[in-house]
Amino acid sequence: MSLIVVGSVAYDGVETPHGKVDRMLGGACTYISLSASYFTPVKIVGVVGEDFAQADVEFLASRNIDLAGLDRVPGKTFFWAGKYSPDMNDRETLQTDLNVFADFNPKLPESYRSEPYLFLGNIQPDLQRSVRAQMTNVHLTGGDTMNYWINDFRPALLETLRQWDFLLINDSEARLLSGEYNLRRAAEKIMAMGPHTLVIKRGEYGAILFRRDTHFMVPGYLLESVFDPTGAGDCFAGGFIGYLAGKGISPKNGDIPFAELRKAVIYGSVMGSFCCEKFGVDRFRTLTSAEIEARYQEFKNCTEF
Repeated sequence: MSLIVVGSVAYDGVETPHGKVDRMLGGACTYISLSASYFTPVKIVGVVGEDFAQADVEFLASRNIDLAGLDRVPGKTFFWAGKYSPDMNDRETLQTDLNVFADFNPKLPESYRSEPYLFLGNIQPDLQRSVRAQMTNVHLTGGDTMNYWINDFRPALLETLRQWDFLLINDSEARLLSGEYNLRRAAEKIMAMGPHTLVIKRGEYGAILFRRDTHFMVPGYLLESVFDPTGAGDCFAGGFIGYLAGKGISPKNGDIPFAELRKAVIYGSVMGSFCCEKFGVDRFRTLTSAEIEARYQEFKNCTEF
């Protein structure tokens, strides 16, 4: 059983207080897939241009990621560039070139359609819904969204959310989507829209998992130095859904135990923290499963009482 991940595969240019990289592998689909691949086989659906490097293809393929759904078309790969503030809490977008991603209309290979796990990255809600409609045996579906879709595509987004089991968004997106400032009330309204499980990410302050009448709060991991936060939220998502898929956990196999969702959120936090330790995806070139388990145990030791 594999996890299908749909979203952007891109190149990024990033400047932080620690340095500057003009062009590096990025994109939400890339980060989610690399993170999830430590827990379960992954199959990605995305589009790249003629400039997408063979070395990057080989790197992704070496991480238990199936690339049959990665289309290469004439043109250039999606490119984004940004600069982070000195405290790394804010960033300024300097350049966004959608390139081939502007016409992205995801079509799943036949070999993908019967897989049970689906994560829909931050793309137009109608496209997210069309991907789910292509799945014939999906057990667990979810993904994320952003302010642009919430503001300008709200009817389509609400229709899409009705089909989801879980949603991962940040606190400002949760407030915008729900119309509530209080996160507990916001969570209640969002779960009434369809997802039975909600994770509200709060950056360096951690995350809150909501399900029915209960919730679980996770602190942020205290890194000595945040090198580059690009992709950290996507790596959180990859750790979360990757753990659940790797364990075969879904509503089709009975109700999801809340204890397993708590573990999934911790693994999400672990993977997000590793992402911040180097530029782009570089930490995943050397990261081992043993390091992941050690940090998971550290989380447990720091929060258990």
